[in-house]
Amino acid sequence: QVQLVESGGGLVQVGDSLRLSCAASGRAFSRHTMAWFRSTPGKEREFVAGITSSGLSTEYADSVKGRFTISRDTVANTAHLQMNSLKPEDTAVYYCASTFSIMPTAPNAYHTWGQGTQVTVSS
Repeated sequence: QVQLVESGGGLVQVGDSLRLSCAASGRAFSRHTMAWFRSTPGKEREFVAGITSSGLSTEYADSVKGRFTISRDTVANTAHLQMNSLKPEDTAVYYCASTFSIMPTAPNAYHTWGQGTQVTVSS
């Protein structure tokens, strides 16, 4: 199992960019599918982006497709989410998660979670 710690969130304006990082500790990071979810008050956690253990396959929610890019660095044990052209509706707590499954989008399929990092987008 791995432990995950997110960083890189903050307050930005519409159209700005942020790069979130997910630092992993423990064993077998390279064997895990990694994903980013986001959560707002009163709503279920929403799948944002995922990347397979090989890094060869990625998946994105329609709401962020073309604006966000997920990547991973096995050597550094780190995953990233590059967020461009941010919109107010992107405001949420963003969570990094991992699983041995291929690339599920349901939160309950992920066994390891970080504590989240706040992203706030304002005009």
